[in-house]
Amino acid sequence: MNVPRLVIAAPSSGSGKTTVATGLMAAFAERGLAVSPHKAGPDYIDPGYHALATGRPGRNLDAFMCGPELVAPLFAHGSAGCDLAVVEGVMGLYDGAAGRGELASTAQVAKLLRAPVVLVVDASSQSRSVAALVHGFASFDPQVRLGGVILNKVGSDRHEVMLREALEEAGMPVLGVLRRAPQVATPSRHLGLVPVAERRADALASVAALAEQVRAGCDLEALLALARTAPPLDCAVWSPREALAGTAGGSPDGVSPVSSVSPAPAGAGPRPVVAVAGGPAFTFSYAEHAELLTAAGAEVVAFDPLRDEALPDGTSGLVIGGGFPEVYAPELSANEPLRAAVAAFAEAGGPVAAECAGLLYLAGSLDGKPMCGVLDADARMSERLTLGYREAVAVADSSLAANGTRLRGHEFHRTVIEPGAGTTPAWGFTHPERRVEGFVRGGVHASYLHTHWAARPSVAARFTAAARAAAESGAVGGARDGG
Repeated sequence: MNVPRLVIAAPSSGSGKTTVATGLMAAFAERGLAVSPHKAGPDYIDPGYHALATGRPGRNLDAFMCGPELVAPLFAHGSAGCDLAVVEGVMGLYDGAAGRGELASTAQVAKLLRAPVVLVVDASSQSRSVAALVHGFASFDPQVRLGGVILNKVGSDRHEVMLREALEEAGMPVLGVLRRAPQVATPSRHLGLVPVAERRADALASVAALAEQVRAGCDLEALLALARTAPPLDCAVWSPREALAGTAGGSPDGVSPVSSVSPAPAGAGPRPVVAVAGGPAFTFSYAEHAELLTAAGAEVVAFDPLRDEALPDGTSGLVIGGGFPEVYAPELSANEPLRAAVAAFAEAGGPVAAECAGLLYLAGSLDGKPMCGVLDADARMSERLTLGYREAVAVADSSLAANGTRLRGHEFHRTVIEPGAGTTPAWGFTHPERRVEGFVRGGVHASYLHTHWAARPSVAARFTAAARAAAESGAVGGARDGG
């Protein structure tokens, strides 16, 4: 495949990557180009803004959670049929998983995609030194192709002249200059930007303002020409159906021959209804999860725990991902009919996969507000941020994973739950620390760990099979014809 592409990177966090990447996506989409948006790393929030800018799902490329070998295939899947792809980096260009060299860095993603890099530099406190900074980033790894610089927070015409002269000496093209200006209204709180789902109208205005800012300050033609210098990618295009082929839902490594819990082809017989929590309180999800569930034979139906008082008709599997339930604890608690429905579903043995926000929602309480009471545990906000990659192994059979299944994931929260693990934990963490975490109870698998199912498609196969079995037994929900 040969999709023109750019990686938007920076020397450090806070330099303006999101401003530039989102603005570029929107500006090129306004020109009528089909733009494929991507984010390096595990971040769920920026892709929401990318999706607004392009009208396409924002997708993550995480070499730690999915492995370097899946970065290009997942990119090819997301960008198929597009005119341009823009990848927003994570942290500084060469920052990756702690103690793992380049693993999961923006630089590694750029190399795996054979994509030119545009460096966004906060120039607010420098002039000629910018050339030394950029030279260092350009020469640190010869395999990373730095194609140009966008200067951010430039103070004046004179400041711009000095910066341009310095970079001309260094032989580095300046592809854009953004002046110091009041921040476009993209409010933040304890875990970063406020998600799009919580402020959609304002977020649309923010994206439009970013597009105008970038359009006025950047050479879009030069950036598009640079994107078109990316050579063809020689890789398979990831497919959820092909990823599931040959998986065994009960296999720890997910690669053994198809077993009795492997997926039924979509359209062939009853389809279990898997309800996926959404709305403002549950905004964290990777697009590939729903695609894998659908390919495994499930009918994926969204519901909003803030608004809906019942689970979708026929629900026989329940996925409650990440988000900000702590912000909406009073409203979630006030929806007593849905809390009761979730508790009854879990009590009947229905399969439930809960990550982070889902874990809090299943707890007895959150900041003193009653939640679903599925878990004998209570959650509260904390001053401490828990953040980082984890290596984990399932320590018990569950609806999500077989005992011994190994996964890499990510923790990102400012809450604590007490106790931190049930009598039967969900995971044993093996790196960077050893501890058990989460809860397995009946059909429930609940944990703080965010995972990317493309790395282990057997998870989707196993969960769909559990939902199908629950529906066929009559314990919960039902199934719909696959026709």
